[in-house]
Amino acid sequence: MGGLIDMLPGDCVSKILSFTSPTDAYRSSMVSSMFHSAAESDVVWEMFLPTDYKDVVSRLIAPLTFTTKKELFVCLCNLALIDGGRKSFKLEKLSGKISYMLSARELSITWGNDPMQWSWKSIPQSRFSEVAKLRTTSWLEIRGKINTQILSSNTRYGAYLIMKISNRAYGLDSIPSEVSIEVGNKVCNGMAYLRHEDGMQQQMEYMFYRNRIEVLRKRVIEGTQRTLNEREDGWLEIELGEFFSGEANEEVKMSLMEVKGYQLKGGLVIEGIEVRPRH
Repeated sequence: MGGLIDMLPGDCVSKILSFTSPTDAYRSSMVSSMFHSAAESDVVWEMFLPTDYKDVVSRLIAPLTFTTKKELFVCLCNLALIDGGRKSFKLEKLSGKISYMLSARELSITWGNDPMQWSWKSIPQSRFSEVAKLRTTSWLEIRGKINTQILSSNTRYGAYLIMKISNRAYGLDSIPSEVSIEVGNKVCNGMAYLRHEDGMQQQMEYMFYRNRIEVLRKRVIEGTQRTLNEREDGWLEIELGEFFSGEANEEVKMSLMEVKGYQLKGGLVIEGIEVRPRH
């Protein structure tokens, strides 16, 4: 069978490989010299690039150097800042699926421009030039939106709020925050505790404010409970929900809110919302 395939014209093999995946192309390139040549073809790798890749490249803040479509694909598998550094873009190396991250500046943060409640700082741990630091507020509301048109089609996505919690944080886990994803008439609700790592502090707060906390928690809409997870880059993330990116272009609305407790809270650092394929 291998001999018969080797007899096919190289452009024919390239066309066949273009209907597979980046993983298959990488593997095929090791089969024979003919397959290697076919797997390197621009015909193959242009199919693995997003349909709007030229637009994406034009929005990069740091120009890329490439001579082939495969080199461009590999470049885009590394996180790249676009739109003046307010968003990041990345392709998954094995699948070619698209991920985006919206910086805090791309989000709608209630009272985000009030210096008494929020401040905007540059920190070395962030990929973006600014992050939002919560000083103190009784109304925590963070919203973002993205269109499925710029994502990979027929793919299930998750949306994640990327954050840090300072050692002096307070009031964030008295009651759970409400998280949601809305696409058209479909809404996915959940609850998320923005828990501080200091377990002793949590116990003390609960001991002194137990009755109030129990009353406040009854105000929250029931939903799947989310937990904070630590990322490889040192940040924390909490899942806001998931959605399906189909063929039609739809607006995805993402949010985290804690507006029912009225207690003061502070010590939260927001980097942005990441939208990436679920596996």
